[in-house]
Amino acid sequence: MSTVLTSEQFQGRLRVALARELSGGTRIHIPRNGHIYNCSDRDAAVYLVESGQVKTVMFSSEGKQCLLSIYAAADIFGELCLISDVRTETATAMRNTVLQRIPVAVFRRALQDEQLLAAFLAHLALRLSEQQQTITNLVTMDSERRLAAILLMLGRKIGKRQQHGIRIDHWITQEELSGMVGTTRSRVGLFLKRFCDAGLVQRSPGSQLIIDERSLTEYLEMGA
Repeated sequence: MSTVLTSEQFQGRLRVALARELSGGTRIHIPRNGHIYNCSDRDAAVYLVESGQVKTVMFSSEGKQCLLSIYAAADIFGELCLISDVRTETATAMRNTVLQRIPVAVFRRALQDEQLLAAFLAHLALRLSEQQQTITNLVTMDSERRLAAILLMLGRKIGKRQQHGIRIDHWITQEELSGMVGTTRSRVGLFLKRFCDAGLVQRSPGSQLIIDERSLTEYLEMGA
């Protein structure tokens, strides 16, 4: 029986598969706040983050913004081009970012590798699980606890572990957090102050947040 590749093995195998393709991925550099693609653009490509950070957002008909996800080094995004090349979200670099742009035809050929295909299916299942958890949190948690859950997710995804917690070096703005939580920027600021006062998070001299993973987890479990 084939063994499903880990996330790191999946990225490595994908790079090798692309290198074999004469028309493999193209490396592109996106400046901070630069758009990779916009909603309604036609863009038949999958993207692999080599360095930097990317966010995807959707907009309502009234112009209200919803932050869908954040991607860091070794993440892939834009997979919905496998079913349609019309983008339904906007992807923006949160800081200077280097990407590998993989045409969808090249990506499909790479997936002829059985182990790579199995790893990609596992990746999609994980992404679906994360989205289901986000929907569950929106329905079952108040906005303060949703913020705690999002801080935990961001810390585990893009933070750096250190002796006294997880430090998020590349801070997400309160406006971006409010888009993920589904509340106002002012309420996010109020909740962050409460978390700091309770010792769940602390601010470093450079204004980065340091998350106490255990305390935040216990806080969430208390409200379960």
